[in-house]
Amino acid sequence: MKYILHTVKASLRAIAVTATLGLAATAAYAGGGDYPLDKAPDRVSSNAALQNGAKLYVNYCAACHSAVSVRYSSLRDIGLTDQQIKDNLILNGAKVGDVMTVSMTPKDAKAWFGKVPPDLSVEARARGTDWIYTYLRTYYQDDSTPTGWNNLVYPNVGMPHALWQLQGIRTATFEERKDPKDPSRMEKVFVGYEQVTPGTMKPQEYDDNIADLVSFMSWMAEPMQLQRKRIGVVVLLFLAIFTFVAWRLNKAYWKDVK
Repeated sequence: MKYILHTVKASLRAIAVTATLGLAATAAYAGGGDYPLDKAPDRVSSNAALQNGAKLYVNYCAACHSAVSVRYSSLRDIGLTDQQIKDNLILNGAKVGDVMTVSMTPKDAKAWFGKVPPDLSVEARARGTDWIYTYLRTYYQDDSTPTGWNNLVYPNVGMPHALWQLQGIRTATFEERKDPKDPSRMEKVFVGYEQVTPGTMKPQEYDDNIADLVSFMSWMAEPMQLQRKRIGVVVLLFLAIFTFVAWRLNKAYWKDVK
């Protein structure tokens, strides 16, 4: 029952976030096309990856994004003790049993970013892990935007690049090309990045950390997903065995009937 209530709550919240913020699985980039999404590594079964993702979430996401469907105490399920949670993951004076909220008010958030940042406990369900993984890796510096940043997956996004110190500062290069669907129309096509300043992480290291962060967000969206999958496998095996037994019983029962 607890799992069912959590799933229903998360699903309803995902619908609300989607309706409010116009979420989509993919978004048009500067050229007006659909930017291809990279496959996000699935590390939900790795406690080490989830713990690193939780650290990144708290340090770079939790200042603006809440996760009201998750309590700090839920982090015990990824191998953390209450003391580790208190010492490393609670930065706002909350208690271990509290939900992961933010101190920033919706009014301030709307004034600073143009809209209230979405709740990240359901973002992986609303957008998909591939979308988030690609989105967090396709920021580039753009002085024409209010925040000074832009994104290939979500053009003119109101959120600045919170992880820029890790990835470094880079700009994007575009070319004007004819639209293959309409030769009379020109479109801007992304051709590559230019690294302006290096980050504290190398590109592969940054990608690995983003994979951990996205896996943690996927776990937050459904903490019971591994258990659900294990139960699903058991149920399918049971049904397969039961079907075989029923087939043999049926054959034995009707063998003398002509």
